[in-house]
Amino acid sequence: GEPHVRVHLAERVLVSWLVLDTSPSMRFGTAERRKSDVAEGAAIALGHVATRRGNRLGVVTFGDDEPRALPPRQGRVGLLGLLGALHREQRSAKGATSLGEALSRTGALARQRALVVVISDFRGPRDWRRPLLTLAGRHDVLALEIRDPREQELPNVGELYLVDPETGRQLRVDTRSRRLRERFAAAASAERDDVASELASLGIRHHVLTTSGDWLRSLAVFLKRGGR
Repeated sequence: GEPHVRVHLAERVLVSWLVLDTSPSMRFGTAERRKSDVAEGAAIALGHVATRRGNRLGVVTFGDDEPRALPPRQGRVGLLGLLGALHREQRSAKGATSLGEALSRTGALARQRALVVVISDFRGPRDWRRPLLTLAGRHDVLALEIRDPREQELPNVGELYLVDPETGRQLRVDTRSRRLRERFAAAASAERDDVASELASLGIRHHVLTTSGDWLRSLAVFLKRGGR
């Protein structure tokens, strides 16, 4: 007495979702490019792979005033949808980024088993553990973390005003202090190690891409070694 809808899909069809961070912190970059450039490049590279042979690609963005969700589409249509989402003008965010909300939204949209790739710097509130655990229970999940070298250590350049791009909070620091630079590097390393440990505890395959060097080769090696 209960109606059902049966959807026929070829067994070879793979559905992939890209969860892409477009928050203000992703626009930071002091090396060869910004974090957002690496994130968009990785998304496009994965999009080319994910849309071959009739496979379908969906996109969820988060972190700005206009989060977007594009349903899975086949082939070139899915990739064009991704490109459109990436090149659409991004507005400023209101408050801290919520990766947890984006993961919950992805879980509600991804109704059949899929590959979910989260591309983010994983900075902001740690509200993503439970929704990520729920998502990983139904789907294969990869986490691509984007970093910039300057986030891990301070240069000796005198007094600086450090600004949190997502909250606007400012902090005046004197980088001539060796002790300050060492404490900053230690705290930054510990914080990133904590993120990696938490992802590992959830069984999430995790890889770091940086704004310096050949990120594409690094991504290719990760996928070839079992990230796919």
